[in-house]
Amino acid sequence: MLTPDITTLWVVGFLLLCTYLLNTLVFQPILRIIDERAHAVRSARELAESAAQKATAAANEYDQKLNAARAEVYRQMDDMRKSALDKRAELLAATRATVEQELSAAAARVQQESQDARAALDRDAASLAGAIVSRVLGRAAQ
Repeated sequence: MLTPDITTLWVVGFLLLCTYLLNTLVFQPILRIIDERAHAVRSARELAESAAQKATAAANEYDQKLNAARAEVYRQMDDMRKSALDKRAELLAATRATVEQELSAAAARVQQESQDARAALDRDAASLAGAIVSRVLGRAAQ
């Protein structure tokens, strides 16, 4: 059997010491930093997803409120249009009534003026006839 040489034991010991030192001083800090970065990326991704969900919820709420406000504005516009149409109908009815009153008053005036003109024409015709008769006959008509 071969007995191990002391240098072999030194090499094995040195390798174990190097492995321990590399593991403790290099690999564990690097692995810790990698884990921390992975955790930070996961955390940032979760935060981004949460922010995206909140933004989506806020956008949906905004759309709902906007649609409700539009519906309210359209309802108010419709109410205003209806009230304006009602007021227009009232004004038209009042104007028609006034026009009809004025037309009937004007028709009555025209009727009265027509009767007065006929009466004046009848008087003038009678006096004119008397004047014509007196001129033609040379004497006053009876």
